Amino acid sequence: MKREATVKRKTGETDITVTLNIDGTGRYHIDTPVGFFNHMLESFAKHGSYDIDLKAEGDIHVDQHHLVEDCGIVLGQAFDRVLGDKSGIRRAGFFIYPMDDALAIAAVDFGGRPYLQYEAPFTHQYCGEMEMGLFEDFFQALAVHAKANIVVRIPHGRSDHHKAEAAFKALARAVRSACEKDPRNLAAIPSTKGVI
Repeated sequence: MKREATVKRKTGETDITVTLNIDGTGRYHIDTPVGFFNHMLESFAKHGSYDIDLKAEGDIHVDQHHLVEDCGIVLGQAFDRVLGDKSGIRRAGFFIYPMDDALAIAAVDFGGRPYLQYEAPFTHQYCGEMEMGLFEDFFQALAVHAKANIVVRIPHGRSDHHKAEAAFKALARAVRSACEKDPRNLAAIPSTKGVI
C-alpha cells in the first residue's frame, strides 16, 4: 500500500499544501518564497528518498517565522498521517552526515512523545535571505506534529550553508531509516505497550 498523504493548512498568515510519499525516489517540487529554505527541503527530500510536493505562501513582509514554522507543522502532520499506527516500521533511526567542513548528527524516534533536542551554532544570522534561527522553529514544529523525538546537533563546521545542509541530510536519512518496514515484524506495533 502506498504510504502517501496530502495535508493543507490555510490561516491568516500562511497557505501551505504538501503531498508526501515516504516510499518515493527523492522527487521533489518545493515552492516557497525563501530560496535557501527551498534548498534545505529539496535536500531533505532527495536524501530521504521521499517524494515531496510543497507549495507555501505567507506573510513574509512581516518576517519568515510563520511560513517556516507552518511548513514544519504540515510536513510533520503528513509523516504522522502516512505512518498511521506505526505498525511494521523500525520506529527509530539515526545518521551522522559529513559535508566538507561540517558534521551533523540526527536521530529520530516516532514513539508518540514529541521532543526536540537541538544544538546548531550558526555564525551568521542569515544565509542568503534565510533567517538561520528559524530552523529550530521548523524542527520543533516537525517534531510536535510528527509526534516524534528529534535530535539535531551540529558539532563542527565553518560554513553555515554546509552546517544547515548537513543537518537536513542527516535528519532525512535518520527519518528514512525509522520509517522503513521491519521485515521481521511487519504487523507489530514497535512498542512493549502495544500502541504508540
